[in-house]
Amino acid sequence: MLTALNLLNYIDRSVLFAVQPLVQSEFHLTNAQVGYLTSAFLGFYMIAAPFAGPLADRYSRKMIVVLGAVFWSGLTLLTAVTHTYWELLVRHTLVGVGEATFVTIAPTFVADLFPESKRGRIFGIFYLAIPVGTAAGYLLGGKLGPQFGWRFPFYIAALPGFLLALSILFLPEPPRGQFDSLKETADRATLRGLARNPAFWTVTLGMAAGTFSLGGIQVWMPTFLERMRGYTLESANLMFGKIVVVDGILASLAGGWLGDRLLPRMKGSYYFVSAVSMGLGVPIMIVGLYNKGPLMVPAITVAAFLLLLNTSPLNTALVNSVGAHIRATAIAVNIFIFHLLGDVPSPTLMGYVADRHSLQEAFIPPVIAMAVSSAILFYGMRFAPPVRVDGEPGSLNGQPG
Repeated sequence: MLTALNLLNYIDRSVLFAVQPLVQSEFHLTNAQVGYLTSAFLGFYMIAAPFAGPLADRYSRKMIVVLGAVFWSGLTLLTAVTHTYWELLVRHTLVGVGEATFVTIAPTFVADLFPESKRGRIFGIFYLAIPVGTAAGYLLGGKLGPQFGWRFPFYIAALPGFLLALSILFLPEPPRGQFDSLKETADRATLRGLARNPAFWTVTLGMAAGTFSLGGIQVWMPTFLERMRGYTLESANLMFGKIVVVDGILASLAGGWLGDRLLPRMKGSYYFVSAVSMGLGVPIMIVGLYNKGPLMVPAITVAAFLLLLNTSPLNTALVNSVGAHIRATAIAVNIFIFHLLGDVPSPTLMGYVADRHSLQEAFIPPVIAMAVSSAILFYGMRFAPPVRVDGEPGSLNGQPG
């Protein structure tokens, strides 16, 4: 049920990417203005997260999730009365506030249901919602937007949110930290200690650089394919949506599995898998962006797979870097930072570069960010905590406890 609600979360936010040209045409927007819609959404999203995190560490997590889901689903329906750019901007930013409650809290709920040695695979399933939901948003918006207007797909995305939100009320809430093997030291269990926790900071900064890349690419790729490569808007969304959903399913499951598989041999396995995928993605993405021939689609497909491969390993590394009783707060801080440095500025920056140079050159900053992410995560491997790997007390990364 949490994964299904996460799926709707990503459908809701990615529908806009599919109908951007239609919104831009109706409101006569520049590239920077249409990119700012996503930047503003994520800006309010990241500001709301630090408020949701401490509340979740003190009160019922499922109640906060339910209230947030009802709030964002209701606001999505208000698209029907959105008739100006500023009305759309306000609606979009408030949806970000509602979605922040879920994204901050749900991973802590999931982490408390499974032991550390299985979390990579479990988060691989939970975060399938990112590629599948994003692709569904592309397909929903790309198919329905040109036929019924850009507002219509938002209605389809909103209605199931109310039903799932109410169903969450019946979930039992697991004890916090019931499967954690590491002691809650000062660095792992206090807000002051969080400031000097290198395992947390390297994964957060690595995520920030990766999110800068992924956030900008997913916003502008359909538009790039339409304007620079001659696709229709519908076919661009269909093709990229298929790439994201297939790559995302395979990458999310493979990344979590690889991290868990390597964990007995290297405590920094989740960092390692993510660092390698980001590094390999740099040259392949360059080929996809600059090749106009038969290599373009395969290169974009492989690069997207490598970008998405790090999702479950990095989120597993994040929850393992801190203790259970500060986990929601740590995720909230993580969300604030990686959005502030990542996908809040990248869509607007890419729009700015596109207005002054070309849309193709706008993809240069995301490629650089992939290389930066890889370097940070390779460095962060040394700080990974030695979590238990066999599900039993006394064994930490293959070593006696």
